[in-house]
Amino acid sequence: MITMVKKGVMIVIGSLILSLGINFFLIPDHVLDGGIIGLGMIMNYIWGLKVGLTIICFSIPIFALAWFFYRDYFYNSLHGLLVSSFTIDVLQGLRAYHLPLDPAISSILGGALVGGGIGLMLRHHTSTGGTDLLAQMIADWWKVNVGFVILAIDALIIGASGYLFSLETLLLSAMTILSVGLVTMTFTSTRLLPEHPS
Repeated sequence: MITMVKKGVMIVIGSLILSLGINFFLIPDHVLDGGIIGLGMIMNYIWGLKVGLTIICFSIPIFALAWFFYRDYFYNSLHGLLVSSFTIDVLQGLRAYHLPLDPAISSILGGALVGGGIGLMLRHHTSTGGTDLLAQMIADWWKVNVGFVILAIDALIIGASGYLFSLETLLLSAMTILSVGLVTMTFTSTRLLPEHPS
């Protein structure tokens, strides 16, 4: 019971930290994160769709995969997905209070907060779902650090979306995903994934 409460608290705290990074630092400068969050941001920039809702929609196939092969990860990530996506959309009003920082600084700070929120949840065996959930499965299969897997997936998303944005945006986004990956790896460096999830 205590473990469940602790995990719930970490999901809320991690979601708040992540949402602060996205809404207060990244979106006001039209900077991208990677993974499903990055796809949600792209949909927001192009069509004005809600980032959190888009994240949930894109996460459905990954959760379907987890349901059949990694049921523990499915249950552990479902709450993180819903809470973090809801928090991102609820806190979108923070964008109006964006500090006039150099975009490079905003990219690094925003990435650090996103990485901190993700890493905090991963450390307590939960996640925001999406590519974080996919990264958990890949990390378990290949026995590598989950933060490294997230960084690799993020780089693929940023690279694939390059034709949509300016070179400056791509460079800032690269700084963001590097910051996300490094902070996530710091949080998860001593975290042990279960060897045989049911």
